[in-house]
Amino acid sequence: MIGARIQSLRHQKRMSLTELAARAGVAKSYLSSIERDLQSNPSIQFLRKLAPVLGVNVQTLILHDQGDKPETLDQEWVQLIQELNELGLNKESLRKIVVQLKMRQPVTYDQAQ
Repeated sequence: MIGARIQSLRHQKRMSLTELAARAGVAKSYLSSIERDLQSNPSIQFLRKLAPVLGVNVQTLILHDQGDKPETLDQEWVQLIQELNELGLNKESLRKIVVQLKMRQPVTYDQAQ
């Protein structure tokens, strides 16, 4: 899970939760809830704040622990997801679009929200 990866990287850097939160400019309580998997889907913006402090890229934080390596993830997909997120298209909206595409229905951005 993302929370476990963040916690592991934080421990490797010998940082406290308070220190990581302060250096990344994020709320300590939210970071704690991510690490404890009370919150399991942090935003890309949140991960972008943490990644440089932890000395990794965002892809390292979002990849599964099943032996995946950042090089195996298609960078075009990562960029596309980041662009969609920056446009305000969240996961639920994207899922709605996928369902509509599967049903071969016309998709508009307004319908996805």
